[in-house]
Amino acid sequence: MDSERQLPLSGELYLDHVAHFVASREEAAAGLTRAGFAPTPISIQSDGGKLTGTGNVTAMMTRGYIEVLFKTADTPLGQELDRGLTQYPGVHLIAFSAADARAENLRLKSAGFRASPIVELRRPVTTETGNAEAAFTVARVDSGQMAEGRIQILTHHTESAVWQPRWLTHPNGAKGLLDVVVAVSDAGEAAARFVRFTDRGSRASSLGRTIRLERGAVHLTDAATFSSLVPGVPVPGVPFIGAYAIHTDSLIATAQELRSRGNMVEQRGRMLFAQFPKELGIGAWIFVERPNDLPWRA
Repeated sequence: MDSERQLPLSGELYLDHVAHFVASREEAAAGLTRAGFAPTPISIQSDGGKLTGTGNVTAMMTRGYIEVLFKTADTPLGQELDRGLTQYPGVHLIAFSAADARAENLRLKSAGFRASPIVELRRPVTTETGNAEAAFTVARVDSGQMAEGRIQILTHHTESAVWQPRWLTHPNGAKGLLDVVVAVSDAGEAAARFVRFTDRGSRASSLGRTIRLERGAVHLTDAATFSSLVPGVPVPGVPFIGAYAIHTDSLIATAQELRSRGNMVEQRGRMLFAQFPKELGIGAWIFVERPNDLPWRA
């Protein structure tokens, strides 16, 4: 059973958020709105007062969130975003949360990864009472260590500034981030790396391999299986972070809201699939009422 807490305790690892790489901040915010999310204001990120090279807009949920990243400066992170866009526009980042990202950084090194320097990420946020700052400590591995994209572990220091109640209700009924689905060339090899990265085991399913966390999961599958699972989404190449699952209380209400906003949806069994608006790239959301409605969780 997934944890119901927003942030992990010592020894726990959560699927915290996923991030879309996009070219236009304004179009991305409009795409989130058209898909029935209530996006936060645009924010520019910094590390020690220096621009990181990216800014974001988010869709915060009761559990986890969706991030949309755009380039703000020609830094290594800004250049990484450019490279991601040349592969495909869409999700290129999976972020896990832990109680102590610095300890996780040491663990990643001991697991054989080349770890990047710790980042003390900051971004300004507005609250209902004034201005505040969202603060995170981020542990990353060097580019190429995880072929799937920017895979990182962070610690939140300002929960109340990040998860403000006014941003947690969405017209499409989205309540929380559940799992992420990645198409890879070799699920066994990718699973072995994710096992080392997360320090969690993997198990086989009929669709590939799954790494379960204390909240959320990463599911790895091949391109053909991904195509049969997710309708209408072309696989631009592997690896491809092509879909992620969202909890909703009612598939019927979510489908009605998405259709009313011009989105194409398709229900298969207990899953509702909605392709990303083009402003958010290539991929799809999988809405479910219960985590175990996802076939790799069964």
